Amino acid sequence: MAQQMRAAVLRKLRTPLKIEKLPEPEPGPGELLIRIAACGVCHSDLHAIDGDWTPGPVLPLIPGHEVTGHVVALGSGVAGFKIGDAVGVPWMFSACGACEYCLLGQETICRNGRSTGYSMPGGYAELMVAPAAFVGRLPKNADLFALAPILCAGVTTYRGLKRAEVRPGQWVTVLGVGGLGHIAIQYAVAMGLRVAAVDVEDSKLRLARRLGAEVAVNASQGDPAAAVRKRTGGTHGAIVTTASPRAFEQAVGLLRGAGTCVYIGLPGGKKDWIRSSIAALVGTELTVRGSNVGTRADLAEAIAFAANGLVTAKIERQPLGRVNQVLERMRKGKILGRVVLDLAS
Repeated sequence: MAQQMRAAVLRKLRTPLKIEKLPEPEPGPGELLIRIAACGVCHSDLHAIDGDWTPGPVLPLIPGHEVTGHVVALGSGVAGFKIGDAVGVPWMFSACGACEYCLLGQETICRNGRSTGYSMPGGYAELMVAPAAFVGRLPKNADLFALAPILCAGVTTYRGLKRAEVRPGQWVTVLGVGGLGHIAIQYAVAMGLRVAAVDVEDSKLRLARRLGAEVAVNASQGDPAAAVRKRTGGTHGAIVTTASPRAFEQAVGLLRGAGTCVYIGLPGGKKDWIRSSIAALVGTELTVRGSNVGTRADLAEAIAFAANGLVTAKIERQPLGRVNQVLERMRKGKILGRVVLDLAS
């Protein structure tokens, strides 16, 4: 009889995950078999479970794309890895490597790309397989629980800050101090940027200040764009990490001339539209751009920041068996930092 593993499985959209025993996967050519230690819970997991995006996830689905663990078996043709290596699996499970986007270093928008925990089985399980070419290499003695959120929240916000093209000493606003935002603030500070933070929860704004934000604005107490402009003169860049459509509109309004706003968060469903002033965009030469997770190069850089102690995710460990309670808390916005599932216990 084949060996079995525990996994949290989605068999029907908008239903609770079920803890099941499934056959252990085996690595194919070019793949690693990874025993998972930890998997962060991302808001994108909720979008997958609730069927917010088109096309929807591949069912049945094991969600999770902030995965850390150790290599326990190698598929044929794998070089450069050995059993026992610490690795991480991000959202970008694979890309084709041959299309125009891949050849231009834009593999995150490869039309033939596959996504961990969406089109491919993810990390809410004890074991998974992943292409060796796309996993992140982690330090030998790394804290795999602390590093798990870097595999999505970390690399996504890091790439977003790079795409904002804000220089050291300039201002950037982080809208949403949740699982992504609290990490974005740390990357911004480590990159030499001055940070303003916007949220609707005072507890999250206090966290933002502890992490290095010089300005903290509660968006529920008035126009946050006006408040940020008053304190900073308008910021050179902004990144939106929340899923609130209103924040995407407000982000453009707090920029100074020639500023850049980067959209990272994903509202999903029918809320996936915003209104913006064409006159403001044209008249002050503003830039609005999207940023989709991160390339393998971005991932290596993002991991290096965290491994060197410059970025530390605020985490809360929970067992796999409590995953549905964690997801419900996330729906209600009741998580400070990031919940990381403990698959090793």
